[in-house]
Amino acid sequence: MSDTIIRQMRVEDIDQVMQVEAVSFGTPWTRDIFLNELNENPYAIYFVMEKAGVVIGYCGLWVIIDEAQITNIAILPEYRGRKFGKALFHFVMNQAIALGAGQLSLEVRVSNIPAQNMYKKFGLVPGGIRKNYYTDNYEDALVMWVKL
Repeated sequence: MSDTIIRQMRVEDIDQVMQVEAVSFGTPWTRDIFLNELNENPYAIYFVMEKAGVVIGYCGLWVIIDEAQITNIAILPEYRGRKFGKALFHFVMNQAIALGAGQLSLEVRVSNIPAQNMYKKFGLVPGGIRKNYYTDNYEDALVMWVKL
């Protein structure tokens, strides 16, 4: 991971981020959604993970007063299972703390056990279910959260 960096996302990263998005989600966000998040949403901050100058992952964070919400996190499939997601999540969690968040939450597919297991390693616990949350297949989302 020595040639890997995590930094704040810029507009010029969107094309590469959308490639990560397209292979990670059944209903990927559009370019306009990312543009809005970066340029219009005062609560949003997004980060990219680069390896040798190529975006291999990203994570979005909203911080509203003292609550943080992970909007999305994704790593290119060929880099999954190699602790890149863990490193990115840890970095973003620390950013939430630095921005004054007292708790962090996220939604994750009930079928995404690997992601749930990773979040549990950071102290997140199940807090509820959002029925039919995902529009591609109406799968439920597990809400997870942690006090920071």
